[in-house]
Amino acid sequence: MLRPWQVSLGDRIDPSRDVPIYMQIIQALIRDIERGRLASGTYLPSSRELAHILGVNRKTVVLAYEDLIAQGWLASAGTRGTMVSTSLPDQVGKQHSEAEVTMSNVPIDYRFATPPERALALPSGPGLKLDEGAPDGRLFPADLLARAYRSAAHRASRENGFQYRDPRGSPGLRESVATMLKSQRGLPVSMENICITRGSQNGIFLAAHALVQPGDSVIVEELTYEPAVAAFKALGAKILPVGLDEDGIDIDAVEHACRRNAVRAVFVTPHHQFPTTVALRPERRLRLLELSRQFGFAIIEDDYDHEFHFESQPLLPMAGYGPGHVIYVGSLSKLLLPALRIGYVAAPPPVIDALAHMVSLTDGMGNTLTEDAATELIENGELRRHARKVRQVYAKRRETFAAEIDRTLGDLVDYKLPDGGLAFWLRFHTDLDAMEARAAAMGLRFASSRSFMTREGAQQGLRIGFASLNAHEARTAVAALREAAG
Repeated sequence: MLRPWQVSLGDRIDPSRDVPIYMQIIQALIRDIERGRLASGTYLPSSRELAHILGVNRKTVVLAYEDLIAQGWLASAGTRGTMVSTSLPDQVGKQHSEAEVTMSNVPIDYRFATPPERALALPSGPGLKLDEGAPDGRLFPADLLARAYRSAAHRASRENGFQYRDPRGSPGLRESVATMLKSQRGLPVSMENICITRGSQNGIFLAAHALVQPGDSVIVEELTYEPAVAAFKALGAKILPVGLDEDGIDIDAVEHACRRNAVRAVFVTPHHQFPTTVALRPERRLRLLELSRQFGFAIIEDDYDHEFHFESQPLLPMAGYGPGHVIYVGSLSKLLLPALRIGYVAAPPPVIDALAHMVSLTDGMGNTLTEDAATELIENGELRRHARKVRQVYAKRRETFAAEIDRTLGDLVDYKLPDGGLAFWLRFHTDLDAMEARAAAMGLRFASSRSFMTREGAQQGLRIGFASLNAHEARTAVAALREAAG
């Protein structure tokens, strides 16, 4: 039987590709139908004919035809053969280009929210990357993590734990986190006050979503954590930057902003201010809580690295003495591994229920196996032992990094040795914009000084993490900074 369709699939079938041949045939036929080359009712060559034309096994073509018939693209006409389904709309006049259409070159005809020009996370690639205070994942024994996952998997199998579950998180981990926060940080919490999240950024976004509607005002410091600001902006918030100094956020400026705007939330990192590392003094903490009571805003307290303090005892979180006014966000990323993506939010039960609803909408549930593996590490004492070990390592690296800065950058920077946390705040006596341009040309990557700024005129500086660098890596990093500084 003669077919009016001119077969032209050969140049689009390539056995060397990692796509199965039958799938290549399916994709090529669908493209021809969509472009109008194969109109409704057009008969195709028999499976034997097409197999001969393409130089493939007949069973491969049969499989492709059967799949397309099942999908509704083709229809079987019995002894007359296989044709394009007559129920498809006429596509004549559509794109006729023979160039392969992929998701990388196809035109986009719908509206979508474009990302900002500067990505929130530094991309991977060649060269030297300096983080903003990440732990050293090499220090956590992989075999301990593997055993914890294995134990969690076996337990889940015995207890039918592979099903969907509470969006607030694994009960065991919620209980363990509540116990940790109560005994070590003085928070008056129980399991019902905890929602497990996929890292602290996810917790910040969930908290922001529960609080903020388009047009609401959110106060942040003029230097702060850019992803948090981006989350508020994504929800339509009006950002109100206020100043800060060596004692933390400017409380007078907060009060002034509250008198002029309907403020829904204040975002702070009081333990080790991000990025400057300063601690919010007790008197300012108390005044901020009083302003929260007076003006009815929530305080989002991001306590991103409470575990690491090298001088005096850390100040207790604000959530410990203002639980009705604070949404407390934390993470196990610094103690365990960032890749595990385990964060948590502590708040009153109605707020936790609101966050859980958002988890249901965006995620359905967290990662049960990972959360149960983390619970295993907490309950068997491995996390506590690991924490003791890395505190000693990071304390030494902090001193090493400071010595390298003094030796190599002493005439170019001002800094204060941080009491805690995993990063330094460096203020350079040079044009930072020019320095960062030179660094990029050298393949040296770090967060831009402007990424921390929420308004022009804020102090410029670089936040450089030290915990993930051994002695050799620290020397290399500081020497690269010196070269970039010119």
